[in-house]
Amino acid sequence: MSARTQRRRLVGATIAASAAVLLAAGCTSNEPPQQEDEGGGGNAAAAAGTENDEPGDEVVIGFSAPAADHGWMGAITSAARAEAENYEDVTLRVAEGTNDVNLQISQIEGFINDKVDAIVLLPFDGAALTEVATKAMDAGIPVINVDREFSSPFAARATILGDNYGMGVSAGTYICEQLGDNPDAVVAEIAGIDSLPLTQDRSQGFKDALADCGLDVDARVAADFTVQGGEAAATNLLQANPKIDAIWNHDDDQGVGVLAAIENAGRDEFFLVGGAGSANMMREIQSGDSVVQATVVYPSTQAADGIKLARLVAHNKSMSDLASVGVPRTTTLYAPVVTADNVDEFMSIGFES
Repeated sequence: MSARTQRRRLVGATIAASAAVLLAAGCTSNEPPQQEDEGGGGNAAAAAGTENDEPGDEVVIGFSAPAADHGWMGAITSAARAEAENYEDVTLRVAEGTNDVNLQISQIEGFINDKVDAIVLLPFDGAALTEVATKAMDAGIPVINVDREFSSPFAARATILGDNYGMGVSAGTYICEQLGDNPDAVVAEIAGIDSLPLTQDRSQGFKDALADCGLDVDARVAADFTVQGGEAAATNLLQANPKIDAIWNHDDDQGVGVLAAIENAGRDEFFLVGGAGSANMMREIQSGDSVVQATVVYPSTQAADGIKLARLVAHNKSMSDLASVGVPRTTTLYAPVVTADNVDEFMSIGFES
């Protein structure tokens, strides 16, 4: 199987998973299911009722996430709040964002003691929060795990993930489309924190996609997802490489610093592809006179999807656009590329860095 075929299959699979979450508000209800002799799985699901968004029993959902110390994380919590407000039967209890693992553990223990109906949890450290998430599950409280996976499958009823490897594939594929006919093109990469698996996955996807069109990563530096780190890393990259054709920057928050370094260096012979999908980068794309030509979305709506799934699970409902009963255990969201051609479609989910 060729790398191109593998990538196409990857994209197709992640699109399907994304669609399943985005369409979670389709048809089913609190009505009892039809008897088995009245139809197969698909017919039973179709006969199950009217609309998932219709009010049902009150659901109390506990939500906990890390501190909003950069734009993407702030957007995670804001989107979760906004989604909960769409449902009159949902009461959302939001714990204060924290990067203190022990404090986040105590927040989840508080939700357990309060006997909430479901918990949506983006852990600061997935492994460290696994035990308390398992405790919630054992207490009969379904946990929806967001973005950073637990270390045990018993710690969550459902998991919603961004596609880090897919981000790299999308960025590399886009650059291949622009430079694939130039085997001598110089491609650079500004990564996030190299010790994190998510950074490693993004870099591997990028490398694999570039290889499909005969390109490779000629220069690579790592930053730390901060504006200051992005500026320092980009400054070093530009000083060491007098000629670059394309840069992929893993994170749009650190991208603010990357753009500052580019401006200070007076460089514009290359184009830049961002990562995450900030409104800042989308405005750069819209301007038409920036080195920013595209950005790859890493959805800041993951926790909002978590709220929707938590409500479905608490109401014992299914995803109407699937023939199967229940909510999938794992959903990986697609990482689309935003360009001048489609930026208007994505501005509504862009976050401010």
